[in-house]
Amino acid sequence: MLFVIAAITITSCSEDFLETKPTDAISAADALASAENMALILNGLHRGLYAQSQTIFPGGNTARAGEHYWVPLGDNIAGGVLHSAPANNLSWQDETRWISHTDQTSLTNEILWYHRYNIIASANSIINKATDGSIPEDDRLREILGQAYTYRAYAYLSLVQHYAKGYLIGSPASDPGVPLLFTSEAPFTSAPRSTVQEVYDQINLDINEAISYFEDATSRPTGTADGKSQLNIDVAYGLKARIALNSGDWRTAADAAIMARQNYPLMSEGDWKSGFNTTLLPEVIWGSNVIDTETTFFRSYFYLIANDFNGSQNRNNPKIADRRLYDQIPDTDYRKDIFLADAPNTNTSASNGEGGFANDPNYTDRGVWDAKITEIKDTYGFTSGHNLHPYMHVKMLQKNSGTIDPDDIIYMRSSEMYLIEAEAEAMLDNVAAAQAALKPLGEARDSAYDPTVFATKAALLEHIKFQRGVELWGEGFLYTDKIRWDEGVDHAANGGSGASQILYQAGFLQERPSVNNAWIFKIPQAEIDANPNIGPGDQN
Repeated sequence: MLFVIAAITITSCSEDFLETKPTDAISAADALASAENMALILNGLHRGLYAQSQTIFPGGNTARAGEHYWVPLGDNIAGGVLHSAPANNLSWQDETRWISHTDQTSLTNEILWYHRYNIIASANSIINKATDGSIPEDDRLREILGQAYTYRAYAYLSLVQHYAKGYLIGSPASDPGVPLLFTSEAPFTSAPRSTVQEVYDQINLDINEAISYFEDATSRPTGTADGKSQLNIDVAYGLKARIALNSGDWRTAADAAIMARQNYPLMSEGDWKSGFNTTLLPEVIWGSNVIDTETTFFRSYFYLIANDFNGSQNRNNPKIADRRLYDQIPDTDYRKDIFLADAPNTNTSASNGEGGFANDPNYTDRGVWDAKITEIKDTYGFTSGHNLHPYMHVKMLQKNSGTIDPDDIIYMRSSEMYLIEAEAEAMLDNVAAAQAALKPLGEARDSAYDPTVFATKAALLEHIKFQRGVELWGEGFLYTDKIRWDEGVDHAANGGSGASQILYQAGFLQERPSVNNAWIFKIPQAEIDANPNIGPGDQN
């Protein structure tokens, strides 16, 4: 039933990305007849965030499973999570090499566009019906509307951040953004591309509407992982903080971040090192609870990111940290422990040419080498087939290490909100306020933390970049961070990241986004072919 109702407003990518056709299993009128029925559509959207796209969106593709792919993509493209050896399952290394997102026919460009507009179409169907006066407005309907407006803001933010030039590095009043779409019934045609400013204006309208509805709505269930898959006012404030941060509305960013994190205490060391595999962690504001019966196995986030997942992407290609980031972490900061700098290099196919005992420069005693391998594998649950590599991470770990069991996807944590507040205050030249925002997070992670040593705006901003790099490592933020900061990718600079130029190819060096349009995703060719309002001249 959930699948059928969710499919009512969902599109097909084989013909026209922006056309929806209702199934004959249940009428759209019935699906939208009550708040409870609309809640089923929302549940379809919740599942659509992590399902293999063809199972929830007709015409999707088995190789992309929503946020399982999109979340780590931000660190993969921007070079935060590094590959140590060849392993191109799901085109994951093509992303690293800047092949996929720069190709208008790539599956990544098509499915990301397609996925976000499906969210928008379903949100539109709820918003248009729930606000037409035919259903009495009560707390439950306001909750439904709050979630729908939040989803629409979320989808448009994702689209404009990927398919348009960054707000802070371009000319938003004239830069082409993405089409704004408000209808929900077939047939409809998209408008031409709105400007980046117009898209952000709509996003802000939507998120403010969401917060307004949530203020007098039923509360989200608490105490369960499933409950955190629902959107609530905290999620809306967190999204508002992200929107404001990436568009330079610093005061709004700081204030919204404070509102978002109120009910989500910072994690203890034990929680932080537990694997980031459940939305039940106290910091988690929003995430997908991936249940056993709906797992995606070798399409999952943990397949792409977690070194203990039992798949070839992980066994043959341990993901490692940028050595330049690792070297900045103080020994008093327990987050340093999740990067295994002294792990033996057991992979004879490692791209640095140092795989195997005979080639590993860090070990001269075979007994010590073997003992270290046994220690790491026993501690973290790697199988005998899992390779190790220096600087490999153990931040993301499965609940059942060495298996292919499903785990949750975390989208928003209170730590991020402290960092948003700090960056916004620094940009406002409020040095003391930025230090105060950093203090709770820094002290929770580093026993010797003192934010007052970062006494200038410039020093604070560099430190905030470091803190985001460590705290949010692997959670997908680096792509949008680099666009906001106008920083390129250079794996050779400052002693090198540890990435192989032969492996990384075009992704090894990329100029900063303000002068390099390769940061902008190509509009899918299928959309250009199908949409009369977007032509070849609109291509990024």
